Amino acid sequence: MFKMISKFKRLSSLPAALCMVAYLATALIGCKGLSTAATTLVDVGVILDMDTYTGKMGSTCIDMAMEDFYSAHGNYNSRLVLHKLDSKTDSIEAASAAIELLKYYQVKAIIGPQKTRQADFVAGIANRSQVPTISFSATGSSLTRVETPYFVRMAQVDSNQLQAVAAIAKAHNWRQITLVYEGTTYGNGIVSYLGEAMAEVNVRIAHRCSITPLMTDDQILKEMYKMMTMQTRVFLVHMLASLASRVFLKAKEAGMMSKGYAWIVTDGIASTFSDMDPRVVNSMQGVLGVKSYLPPSEELTQFASRFEERFQQGNSTFQGFQLNDYGVWAYDTISTLAMAIERVGDGDLWFKRPAVPGNSSDIESVGVFEQGPEILQFILRTNFAGLSGQVNLETGELPMSPFQIVNMVGNDTEVIGFWSKDNGITTDLPATGPESESEILQKVVWPGNTTQVPKGWQIPTNENRLRVGVPVKAGFSEFINVQRNPRTKAPQVTGYCADVFEAVIKNLPYAVLCDYIPYETYEGSDESAGSYDDLIQGLPKDTYDVVVGDITIRANRTQYADFSLPYTESGVTMIVPVRFNDGKMAWIFLKPLTMELWLMIGAFFVYIGLVIWVIEHRVNKAFRGPRRKQIGMIFWFSFSTLVFAHKEKVLSNLSKFVVIVWVFAVLVLTSSYTANLTSMLTVRQLQPTITDVNDIINSKEDLIGYQNSSFVLDLLRSLNVSDSKMVVLNTREDYDNALSRGSKNGGVSAIMDEIPYLRLVLANNCSKYEFVGPIYKTAGFGFAFPIGSPLVSDVSRVIVNLTEQNKTDAIRKFWLGDDLYCSSSANNDVSSNSLTLDSFKGLFLIAGITTTSALCIFLYNFLMENTHVLNSDAAMKQKIETLMKIFNEKKEDIPDSTNKKAKEEEAAPEKPEVQLANFDDIPRGFIIKDTSSPSTIRLSIQEEGVSTTGEGRASSSSSGPGTPYQGLNIDQGR
Repeated sequence: MFKMISKFKRLSSLPAALCMVAYLATALIGCKGLSTAATTLVDVGVILDMDTYTGKMGSTCIDMAMEDFYSAHGNYNSRLVLHKLDSKTDSIEAASAAIELLKYYQVKAIIGPQKTRQADFVAGIANRSQVPTISFSATGSSLTRVETPYFVRMAQVDSNQLQAVAAIAKAHNWRQITLVYEGTTYGNGIVSYLGEAMAEVNVRIAHRCSITPLMTDDQILKEMYKMMTMQTRVFLVHMLASLASRVFLKAKEAGMMSKGYAWIVTDGIASTFSDMDPRVVNSMQGVLGVKSYLPPSEELTQFASRFEERFQQGNSTFQGFQLNDYGVWAYDTISTLAMAIERVGDGDLWFKRPAVPGNSSDIESVGVFEQGPEILQFILRTNFAGLSGQVNLETGELPMSPFQIVNMVGNDTEVIGFWSKDNGITTDLPATGPESESEILQKVVWPGNTTQVPKGWQIPTNENRLRVGVPVKAGFSEFINVQRNPRTKAPQVTGYCADVFEAVIKNLPYAVLCDYIPYETYEGSDESAGSYDDLIQGLPKDTYDVVVGDITIRANRTQYADFSLPYTESGVTMIVPVRFNDGKMAWIFLKPLTMELWLMIGAFFVYIGLVIWVIEHRVNKAFRGPRRKQIGMIFWFSFSTLVFAHKEKVLSNLSKFVVIVWVFAVLVLTSSYTANLTSMLTVRQLQPTITDVNDIINSKEDLIGYQNSSFVLDLLRSLNVSDSKMVVLNTREDYDNALSRGSKNGGVSAIMDEIPYLRLVLANNCSKYEFVGPIYKTAGFGFAFPIGSPLVSDVSRVIVNLTEQNKTDAIRKFWLGDDLYCSSSANNDVSSNSLTLDSFKGLFLIAGITTTSALCIFLYNFLMENTHVLNSDAAMKQKIETLMKIFNEKKEDIPDSTNKKAKEEEAAPEKPEVQLANFDDIPRGFIIKDTSSPSTIRLSIQEEGVSTTGEGRASSSSSGPGTPYQGLNIDQGR
């Protein structure tokens, strides 16, 4: 008693008096008739959904187990004190109840919660606080010992029963099933295990249908209709009974509880057959169930009788409910937990609370149960004969045991056989001898109140066949074509669209048979009953199940139909005739380069010539002279590099560097020009006659064609094309003839239509027509279904798969030609092939930087040489004039070859005068050359082909007879 009082002193968040009263009352109830002088009271929490039958049943069985156990074990030193909280069928409420039990009652173990998704929350809290948690109804396979070591299952895990389900499928030779499961933790956990079990018996899961508790009845019904369109007729349902009730009501409403269908339910539903509403029971007639098997015993029979009496006393609203597996497991849970706690001993059971601040969360303030691991080990070592049979929790759950196979017939279930791991399906347990599994199951009453075993698949019904509406049209039969069988008069549909649809139907995960219904005025008339829009509007009237043809997905049509994904190229554009481009051939030499590039090249020629002139003007005689000569030299020198014809030598190193870079740039430009011009001259030049729809609008003579019954008419009107300029065409031949004649000869100048049609026209006329103008976007061809049809998603998925596998492309090539992407689809205008400035930006950048750098270096050196001018006190205008004058003067310190020779002569030593008496005294090898000066003669030395010229002055000293001069004074010329 003092221990109890000390506990409540620690519960500061609850009124101590109320807690004391509640605690004492619970203790007295749990220990009724027993002495408590030396008894240790152990708090245990119970979390159940108290408003459900399973919750009320479990609570009643737990109370009865408490009374029975301690009546039989009066010598125990420990007593369980139960604290029950309602989780209200909610996971968060279950977690909140667990925290409340741990924080305020410091429970040493938790019984429950009831559902797998609740246990997922509670088990995490229990792991943190080391408090063992035992559930007798959370059978979901998602909870494992690895992730939740403190969670123990007093039940069989759901995955155990899947081998029994697989055995049923194998016995009936079913090759595929559809899984209908609850889209929660409880249902999701079974998916992977089911795949493994079915693979062992060569059964395929054809479809998985997830149903969540939040789905409306209409949404569930839609899923039923979707499964109804599939080939599989065997359904495995794994979900809680509350959701299963809704599913079976809608399945019956959809007509899926009739002959030919087979339904199998797992233990979560089969164990509650007798507890369901009569309407639900009526909708589940013929359902097979797999149910846990409890070995019969006298104790179990007596307990079931006592339970019914006890349960009705406190639950008058639940009439006719029977004890099931969960109640028996709840009963054995008390025995397991009571024995484990007794083995711990008389020591004090306590929590180690962490030092946490006052504002910490509830979960942080719970602490850790020190004796939790020890109690858990005793629970796992449990091995006793309980009400449910032999209880062994070594693996954290009950071991696999046999299952009953039950059949819902009338208001109750009938046991038609058993399944065990060792013997498979048998009539009795233990098995009395070898029996055929199929013979055992022959006594099953299937849906539709028939004993005929469903074959497992069936052609989807909606009058058993899919009604396919197809348009009737006069032209473009390559897309869709309706003909009549000469003998049966039945419609035969061919064409690209029909073949794509057939390929899709063959690749659906279920069998579909189709009846093609032509959209014609009357059967066999071969005349269309209306436009494509009229055909689509027949879908809501239940005239067709699908419309197949060259149907374009349009916004206005989605009001009446749901479309699959498109399977063709999309867009609307024009084709026009092309003509040979003679007019531009005379100037084709200008076409290899764009105007922008031509201007840039010209600008660089002028710039390069100007820079070279600036650098060479002071030092190079070739760049000096009259103004006209200098201007001519600027243009001549730079443009002559285009053909590498420049003869003028450059003296400055800066000029040489600029010329080298520019010659390289010219080489690249000329090579590119030559290559592009050659390409243009070898390709035939074609030019479209019309370039845009605006040409049609602005022209007085040009007409434009469009296909009959096409939405393109509305598009042309929206582009302000007059009706008087539009011509209706029907066939591919009409397109070719109209374009060939032209508007002046009763044809058209252009045709606007969807790209698939135009590509078909171009397939054999690549040299005659080409695409022009913009492409007006459309969604392409698709298959039209009634709004809400379950086939849309499956058909779209198959279209994507066929497209990725290039199967639709193979069909297109067969019907529409192998090469539809003609060269005419590209713009043949030569201007599109001209080289642009963008291709040579880097080249011009290098040349520009090089030239500008050389110019800057020259100007810098020039200014440095004339700093005396810059530093003078003269006005700026005078300084500039002085610098210009200096720039225009020839620079002597960098001589040309003539200046260099003159300076060498000036530097030579002075020669002595030579006295010659007459011309006969002239040394051999000298030649007399006349000069303009009378007193000066020029002597030239000639030796071995080399002549040297000098000047001399003659002076008369004496003259002999017969000679003009008596003596010569010759100075060696300098």
